[in-house]
Amino acid sequence: MKMPVNRFKAGLAAGQQQIGIWNTVPGPVVTEALACCGYDWVLIDTEHSLTDVPETMGMMQALAAHGVQAVVRPATNDTVLIKRFLDLGAQTLMIPYVQSAAEAAAAVRAMQYAPRGVRGVSGMTRANGYGGVKGYFEGAGDELCLIVQIETADAVDRIAEIAAVPGVDALFIGPADLGMSIGRTGGMADAEVRALVERALKAIVAAGKPAGILVTDPDAAKACIGWGTTFTAVGVDLSLLVAGARSLRARF
Repeated sequence: MKMPVNRFKAGLAAGQQQIGIWNTVPGPVVTEALACCGYDWVLIDTEHSLTDVPETMGMMQALAAHGVQAVVRPATNDTVLIKRFLDLGAQTLMIPYVQSAAEAAAAVRAMQYAPRGVRGVSGMTRANGYGGVKGYFEGAGDELCLIVQIETADAVDRIAEIAAVPGVDALFIGPADLGMSIGRTGGMADAEVRALVERALKAIVAAGKPAGILVTDPDAAKACIGWGTTFTAVGVDLSLLVAGARSLRARF
């Protein structure tokens, strides 16, 4: 077996715009339905959802069957959690709440085998084709993609140093948390938050790294693309369900 190619990472390197959607509902059914909707990538969220580590395997399988790239968000920047997701076959991880270059470097070490890192070795995992991928331990790191989340104003001030950490492939902005860090709750509708998001995205681009964001207002999403995002999430599964259900009920 050949090493699986991380097409999401290749798209980042090529500067291609990749449109994504958030998957918070556990289990493969909603994931598979999202995979049929034409998105380039689906974020499987285990930070703000009931989804736990074992469930992500079936969800990743559902995406793989339709050729859609999976991005998995662990609950925290934890070496053991990262190892488990990688062994289950995740090639792209989004690490929440990275505040410094040191925290980014810790995530890099967790992603890589020795001597580059501290990822534990197992010879029988979905990631290595249950032992069938030749050269997996030597080449796996080249196909892994690490995204770190910038979620506070303090982290925005450190974007250049975080982006400079070898092994950090991209940086992602969380507008809601970014706003909360300066005492604002209006998201992109708030002028101060919008200005901070713009500054953060432009700083990421200036640092030479791909910039990403989750923003559910189409006009705001297009503004972020104008500021430089090349992986842009534009919706959340549960939010879309609730919005659709409320809209339907309002008609009666």
